[in-house]
Amino acid sequence: MTQPNLPLTGACLCGAVQLHVTAAPLLTLACHCRDCQKLAASAYSLTVMFPAEAVTATGELVLGGKQSEERKHYYCPTCLSFVLSRLKAAPERVNLRASLLDDLTWFTPFVEIMTEEKQPWAQVPVSHSYARFPTTAEELADLMDDYAKTIAPPSPGTDPA
Repeated sequence: MTQPNLPLTGACLCGAVQLHVTAAPLLTLACHCRDCQKLAASAYSLTVMFPAEAVTATGELVLGGKQSEERKHYYCPTCLSFVLSRLKAAPERVNLRASLLDDLTWFTPFVEIMTEEKQPWAQVPVSHSYARFPTTAEELADLMDDYAKTIAPPSPGTDPA
């Protein structure tokens, strides 16, 4: 795995919401829950977790999708692209939809979650797999530490694209 060249940029489908990311990812994930399957119109959704202060979204975002007091999903109101999620228990992090980033050549899911709802044919090359979610804050911190050790900075003078 490699670390992306920063800053990262991206946009929703119509371009009304622009994304700018200034820090390395904390974790990359594939979620197999039925909600994500429906939201992504796929077998799983791909997520990149970033420090919240490193992510800037310009343009209007609206709440949508299945959410709760604990989890909020944000969309572009024009094209309805699913842009990001925020968790009440972790305001210091943002979960960004990986497919909205302009460059994904560095992206590989590190963790898969909700495999109890996984489509039987879906295979994802991950280092860690969970039937549901990591169960404690310590376990999540260990995953982020493990992920940080596996992403190598780009070699000097190389263009990863």
